[in-house]
Amino acid sequence: MIKLLGLRHSIYSRIVVLACLSALSITFVLWILTDTTISRANQIALERAVDVDMAGLVDIYTSNGLPELQDRIADRIALEPRKGTLTHYMLIGGQGQRLAGDLTRWPDLHASLSQTGKIAVDRNRHAYGRVTQLGPNLRLLVAHEARDLNTLRRQVGFVFFAGGLIIVAAVALTGLIAVRRLATRIERLNTAFRTPDDAALEALSRHLENEDEIGELTRHSANALTRLRRLASANRETTDHVAHEIRTPLMHLDNRLVKTLAATPDPETARRIASARSEIRRIIRMLESLLDIAASQARRGDRHGLVPVDLSEIAQRLGELYADSAEETGHALILDIEPDVVIPGEEMALTRLITNLLDNAFKFVPKGGTITLALEAGPRLTVRDDGPGIPEGQREQVFEKFSRAGQHPEGNGAGLGLTLCRAIAQRHHLEIALVDTPQGACFTVTPETTT
Repeated sequence: MIKLLGLRHSIYSRIVVLACLSALSITFVLWILTDTTISRANQIALERAVDVDMAGLVDIYTSNGLPELQDRIADRIALEPRKGTLTHYMLIGGQGQRLAGDLTRWPDLHASLSQTGKIAVDRNRHAYGRVTQLGPNLRLLVAHEARDLNTLRRQVGFVFFAGGLIIVAAVALTGLIAVRRLATRIERLNTAFRTPDDAALEALSRHLENEDEIGELTRHSANALTRLRRLASANRETTDHVAHEIRTPLMHLDNRLVKTLAATPDPETARRIASARSEIRRIIRMLESLLDIAASQARRGDRHGLVPVDLSEIAQRLGELYADSAEETGHALILDIEPDVVIPGEEMALTRLITNLLDNAFKFVPKGGTITLALEAGPRLTVRDDGPGIPEGQREQVFEKFSRAGQHPEGNGAGLGLTLCRAIAQRHHLEIALVDTPQGACFTVTPETTT
């Protein structure tokens, strides 16, 4: 039932199970106490009956002598049903001869001490008895059975068993209904935090009528998420505005430089203008990378907008594209791509992730080096090379902004490529790592590990 209600791995299912076990344990303890009480009460009643019976026979002997005692014992035995006799007697003389009664064997009890204890009626039956010394050569045994006790105990046990099942069923049903409602309310909160879109916030707003603790938490969560969305929206608008205000003057400046070059200046001036244009384009690329990093980090863990993407097809396409460039640059590119590796993601962002890793490898691997692009189910994406690698002292900072691992011959780049790779990976619930290898550098992209 818990599995059908979707609570199999939920804390609510553990609460229901704990409540049922508690009800079952309480019922069991009550049955033990009741059974013990019944047994004790029966034993007390049995002892009292034996004592009363013994006292009556002693009084008969004292008042009327031995013959009368023998007659009364015979009468009492005769009054018992032929099957299921519950009272037993034995009267023996000084030589051990049986004078009256239905028992044939004297128990291991001392008559002089008027001892009591359990005695054997036959091989399968027992009774509680008392022995006493009536005279120097006369001993009396009185024993009673409690045959109805087991029947009573079975009846009481059945009542507790049936009652326990009813109680456990009632607790389970009530608990499941209650925790199902609670789970639904908590799930609205989790949905709103997982995908804080308009639909999720509207669902929270429709259920703010409850005045309990969960209702208060829902109200605060809805307000906090609304404020965060406003802040995030304002931040994006401000960032886009600033980026536009910076990019537009730079583009105008670049156009002016193009017009200046068109006027055929002297070679030195042309060289400086070309260098300035390269610097402008570098600044624009750095600005765009910073915006991409900020956008990916802002949507970290957000599955909204992710659709099934064939990562194998992206890796194969990029691998073939870079293979043509590898021939021109004197590199060897090895592709080991497993087909049909599909993950939820954004195709453009994943393309940017693989492109940056390959660009980074081609940038630092000398001519004649080998680069490997591998993909297997999991997913597990690997970009490995046999270049100079990354110095050990710089490996911890390799994914930080403006960090440059190693020395590139041209000395360009803003040190944002791997930072963007990490931001894209985290957006897709993946993690990128630099793996130790004997030679070169090896980057892996694998699913996030949960802690």
